[in-house]
Amino acid sequence: MDIAQSIIMSVVEGFTEFLPVSSTGHMIIMADFLGIKQDSVTKAYEIIIQFAAILAVVLNYKDKFSPKKIDLWIKLAVAFFPIGAVGFLLAKQVKALFSVEIVAVMFIIGGIVFLIVEKLYQPKEHFVDDVEAVSYKQALWIGIAQIFALIPGTSRAGATIVGAMMVGLTRKASAEFSFLLAFPVMCATTGYDIVKHHNEFSDTNWLVLGVGFVVSFIVAYLTIKLFLKFLEKFTFVTFGIYRIVFGIVLLMIYF
Repeated sequence: MDIAQSIIMSVVEGFTEFLPVSSTGHMIIMADFLGIKQDSVTKAYEIIIQFAAILAVVLNYKDKFSPKKIDLWIKLAVAFFPIGAVGFLLAKQVKALFSVEIVAVMFIIGGIVFLIVEKLYQPKEHFVDDVEAVSYKQALWIGIAQIFALIPGTSRAGATIVGAMMVGLTRKASAEFSFLLAFPVMCATTGYDIVKHHNEFSDTNWLVLGVGFVVSFIVAYLTIKLFLKFLEKFTFVTFGIYRIVFGIVLLMIYF
């Protein structure tokens, strides 16, 4: 992987990680488009740019990373448990699902789900608008919804946002809970990948990794802020339409 490819891949990761459009799906397609071989070195690179995205969450919500917010983090742990357990138990089965065809189909299904949810979604005064006010029961249901993100192309952010909206969170609170929930999920997956692939870091190009890290961090940081601004005026319908169109295009190109 050269520096130009590194920049493109890190922009894709940083931009899509926290949007309901599946960062994994976009990374698979972009790597295929750029002709990047899926080897151990590429895996090491993906670990680094995902770690950068994690740090973007920390910087954006540094006030939430405090011992005073322990109740919020217990709720996030409750939401993390379902995907952590299922992901651990079915790791091999999940890995076997990775293909362009499944990604494309799940893009379309996810888009349809977003359009249906938005059609039925009627915000009420009692809806939760502050992530710290989320109940343990709501956190658990959001965590259960997040399990669907194990299917490539579904989108972790998309699954959690839909789950949050369905249990009574506003669009803004749904997005913010999804951002914060990404922290334990991505820490777990990144930590596991580092342990599993630590030997690959000795053979990699550190300049390429460094550029990818910086670009991914900056793009992810700005994306979080812009996404919340977007939700002040718009709904998730745009993302639903995008997912359907993108999925159809993928099917036309590859099949």
